[in-house]
Amino acid sequence: MAQDRFLDRRDAGRQLAARLLERHGWPDTTVLALPRGGVPVAYEVAYALRAPLDVFLVRKLGLPGHEEVAMGAIASGGVRVLNDDLVRRAGVSERAIAAVEAREQAELARRERAYREGRTPAPVEGRTALLIDDGVATGATLRAGLQALRSLSPARAVVAVPVAPPEACRMLETQADEVVCLFTPGDFMAVGQFYADFHQTTDDEVRDLLTRAASLHPTQE
Repeated sequence: MAQDRFLDRRDAGRQLAARLLERHGWPDTTVLALPRGGVPVAYEVAYALRAPLDVFLVRKLGLPGHEEVAMGAIASGGVRVLNDDLVRRAGVSERAIAAVEAREQAELARRERAYREGRTPAPVEGRTALLIDDGVATGATLRAGLQALRSLSPARAVVAVPVAPPEACRMLETQADEVVCLFTPGDFMAVGQFYADFHQTTDDEVRDLLTRAASLHPTQE
């Protein structure tokens, strides 16, 4: 049985935008995309909501020796969050944390330069921040993103994704002010399972969409 629910990420974004507009209005909203795959989805949402679009870069801080375990994260806007209990239990030194953070900060800065091309970050403080990706598997990146996003003092932090397993949506609901999961299949195996076209989004595509969005909402010059 075919599992495709979306033609591609742009189609998913249009469908997601329609669902968001059905729920309520979105005044004073900034749309934040997790690159790279979240950007085409978020572009369509930002266009429909007439809201500014920006990337929200999140880099996991892996536990030394067990890098798959997140001891924290850094994100756009100079944000750092740490799981202090995990750090204490694992006995991770400040020096070790600093080494991991420096490595991830270098990559985050590289991506910031590559994607923003000199534009300043879109406003978040006191606004509704709508955090978007092309789908959720475990939700670890979005959880880290939400933690980091809170440090920027949005009025509300909302997650919207085209597809996610039910348990991931329930988990995100414990952290976000609102969660919109367009499609929550019980037989979820991978995000790409629900797209007819799930080619890797390139840096050039990200830059092009952000440039187009900035021309519609020139708040980041």
